[in-house]
Amino acid sequence: MHFNPPLEEGRLIRRYKRFLADIETVGGELLTIHCPNTGSMFNCMVEGGQVWFSRSNDPKRKLPGTWEISETPQGRLACVNTARANTLIEEALRDGLITELNGFIGLKREVPYGQENSRIDFRLDYPSGPAFVEVKSVTLGFDGSAVAAFPDAVTQRGAKHLRELACLARDGIRAVQLYCVNLTGIDAVRPAEEIDPGYAAALREAKAAGVEVLAYGVSLTSHEVRVDRRLEVFLSS
Repeated sequence: MHFNPPLEEGRLIRRYKRFLADIETVGGELLTIHCPNTGSMFNCMVEGGQVWFSRSNDPKRKLPGTWEISETPQGRLACVNTARANTLIEEALRDGLITELNGFIGLKREVPYGQENSRIDFRLDYPSGPAFVEVKSVTLGFDGSAVAAFPDAVTQRGAKHLRELACLARDGIRAVQLYCVNLTGIDAVRPAEEIDPGYAAALREAKAAGVEVLAYGVSLTSHEVRVDRRLEVFLSS
């Protein structure tokens, strides 16, 4: 996925009220832009660090731009726009890069399913039946470690999705939890048990029920981001 139009560069002044970030552009312009990340962004940003943002010319928008990429305290790059993950995964699915899920004959997004009024990110249809794929964007990294973690804040919604997937798997329906690791310098991913032990337990229960747990990493620059490799998954910290 190429960023079109190209991203603009700046430095982070602060992130606040969850959805707002003050930045200074390379040209010295002070802007308040949209932060499209509902998580804590723990270890994912540093005041004074580089950021890249997309600018909008839509006169109906309250804010002139959207934060896309962040420099982390570890010197990595993170794609902090969580909405990008599903687009990246769809591109990878259609290009056959996620080999475990190749061979589908139909793809639908945001399909209602389950017992808790959920929507699955992708329903893939195969001659043998459907597969339900839930995608999570991972940006939490740590000093001195090539293992990323999810989530970066307590997520009851994430645990609910795992319960829904586990129910499908117990009924003999293919269910997949797929982590899209939007962070450079990463070789594996694990549940962040130190942040949300309930989510970590739900992930292990889902795996035991037959849910497939996959992770894929990306190559990321200020010009493009694309899924490029499979990562290991560790089920405990």
